[in-house]
Amino acid sequence: MKRIFFGLFFLLASSSGLFAQTPFYQGKAIKLVVGSPAGSNYDQYGRLIAPYLSKHIAGNPDVIVQNIGGAGSVIAANQVYRLAAPDGLTLLSILPAIYFDQLVGRKEIQFDYAKFVWIGSTDRSNNLLVMRADTPYKTMHDVRGATQLPKCAATGTGSIAYYMPKLLEETIGTKFNVVVGYPGGPDMDLAVERGEAQCRAFTLTAFLSNREPYLSWRKNGIVRVLVQTGSRRDPRLPDVPTLADLMNEYKTSESSRRLAKLVLASGDLGRPIIGPPGIPIDRIKILRQAFMKALTDPELLAQAEKFNLEIEPTGGEELEALAKELMSQPAEVIERMKKLLGK
Repeated sequence: MKRIFFGLFFLLASSSGLFAQTPFYQGKAIKLVVGSPAGSNYDQYGRLIAPYLSKHIAGNPDVIVQNIGGAGSVIAANQVYRLAAPDGLTLLSILPAIYFDQLVGRKEIQFDYAKFVWIGSTDRSNNLLVMRADTPYKTMHDVRGATQLPKCAATGTGSIAYYMPKLLEETIGTKFNVVVGYPGGPDMDLAVERGEAQCRAFTLTAFLSNREPYLSWRKNGIVRVLVQTGSRRDPRLPDVPTLADLMNEYKTSESSRRLAKLVLASGDLGRPIIGPPGIPIDRIKILRQAFMKALTDPELLAQAEKFNLEIEPTGGEELEALAKELMSQPAEVIERMKKLLGK
């Protein structure tokens, strides 16, 4: 009888041990919310990484991409921050510069940027501004002296399309008519192609990718690149001045240079994937490790090369530290940011 009892005891103990080792994510699904419309560059990156996140998470959960565009990803950020359970089953891809809106106190912001859980970023990218080639604005000098302001398409105030023209105004004295309200990148591209807008600012990575409409824009000379950010000129755009070049030429003040540094830090955040606050630490560790493994997976890298998507991963710990630093700004810098964003 004792033998039977102890046999049952060890059998149950062994079974409970097996259950304890069952990965949390086994049999579950992760929702990856992309705060940009389908077909956008952010959407491309989200769909690229989704199956490889699944591959490198124990239990191989399904990773399902859902697009919630609008307001430069603020709508998606608000929704995930307020409504998503902190269980590690909802992630979010955002336009990184939505921290601008929180810094200047916009009432539509319902999140605390520094409190998101930072998983990682797929790449870092400098920005650029393109202008239709059939306009009289051949250089930033022409824009500075324009009597009729070129019209730039933008989504929301936290998007590159908005803050790049505004930053140029603050640092080198150009003037633009920035029109907000476009749902996402494809809509802004279409506005430029129709002549509804003359200029658009976005990432250098997207512009130099092998997808449309940018292939045709470059091949057919539909647009000119007037300025690029970054500490030095990209070798693929050797004749395009950097913002630093122009600030030196126009003797930009030190306070405006500090503002530029704060604004352009969004490029260091890259294309971050985040989660709502409160995810258990063990699951954060799982997600961060899986993210970095996914972005060094030879199959993903081959896919990225095929679609000309640049990969330069940044870990969640580094992003978390940068986000906290960005949200701790002195009052005078925030006042400059408010001016930049028309607040």
